[in-house]
Amino acid sequence: MPTILAPPTVKLVGANGQISLGKQYAGRQVLIEEQEAGVWLVRTATVIPDNERWLHTAEAAAGLDEAVEWARTHPASDAKSNALLKKLRDA
Repeated sequence: MPTILAPPTVKLVGANGQISLGKQYAGRQVLIEEQEAGVWLVRTATVIPDNERWLHTAEAAAGLDEAVEWARTHPASDAKSNALLKKLRDA
C-alpha cells in the first residue's frame, strides 16, 4: 500500500473549474484520472511530444554516447578556420 506523505486537505473548486495544488507544482504537467464519479487521481508527469519520442530510444542514447566520446577524443580547434573561411568565400 502506498505511503501517504501528507494528510488530506480540503480544496475549493473555483468558479472557473480550477483547483490550486500549490506553488511547488507550478508549471508542472499532471495526469488526471477520473477513477469513478467524483474520485480523481492526480499524478505529476513528463509528457514527450510524438515528434521527439525517438530521442528517448536506446538507439538515440547510443548515438549520443558515441558523439560525446568522439567529442572527448577530438578537442575543438580553430587552427584551420581561416582556410575554411577562405574556401567558403571562394566557392
